[in-house]
Amino acid sequence: MKKFYKFLLNSLPRPILIRLSYVFRLFAPLLYKGNKVECPVCHKEFSKFLSYGSDVAHRDNVLCPYDLTLERHRLMWLYLKNETNFFTSQKLKVLHIAPEQCFHKLFKKQGNLDYLTGDLLSPIADIHFDLHNIPLEENRFDVVICNHVLEHVDDAKQCMGELYRVLKPGGFGIMQVPQDRTRTVTYEDPTITSPEEREKHFWQYDHVRLFGLDYPDWLRSVGFEVTEYDPKQYFSNETIERYRLIPEEVLYVAKKTSTGSV
Repeated sequence: MKKFYKFLLNSLPRPILIRLSYVFRLFAPLLYKGNKVECPVCHKEFSKFLSYGSDVAHRDNVLCPYDLTLERHRLMWLYLKNETNFFTSQKLKVLHIAPEQCFHKLFKKQGNLDYLTGDLLSPIADIHFDLHNIPLEENRFDVVICNHVLEHVDDAKQCMGELYRVLKPGGFGIMQVPQDRTRTVTYEDPTITSPEEREKHFWQYDHVRLFGLDYPDWLRSVGFEVTEYDPKQYFSNETIERYRLIPEEVLYVAKKTSTGSV
């Protein structure tokens, strides 16, 4: 069963996985009754979470069986809830690229958000476009969210520049990526094209780079000011373990200056 589960995760196209997950969430929580782990997004407790990831980057006990949050989603939620006015501001214009299911309906229902989603293919996105050329006006959004997308695109800096362009001065973006914290410089090699080799080198069959510790410098290069949200500075070891966060994962908050100048 576990092998079949991993096969589906690593083989099926993302739009199909999204549709199947709606069925899966109906019965999966029943198999994991308990209170050893907790999802801060859905507030449900389980004996453990599901495993997730490719053969190269597989992790156990990370995927919430109810709302399908992963470590990065729970970290972002905690940041938005504890450190921003995302849930309390009178009105925020939000652009969410490749919207995650665990957030999509929640944010859609949130009365203070003018919430727009975009993606190349996702069946739950409002509009479809290539991130290299966002068909929206500049200085439009207070918040942009674009998680685990920039490792897939041909020109990551052009896409970062497009996100910077549509963000209002004073706004912020969350653009998490898989990051190898043992690597100083981001690893790219355009000659690596097969799914098997890409998984081996970049952690997943459809990744085209593996970001290193220089990732925030990529964001700064297009104009963002970058601050770090380190879970170890805000949560106890017990809380990190209960929420199944990655202690070493840093959430980089990319802000556009009040003038919007680079």
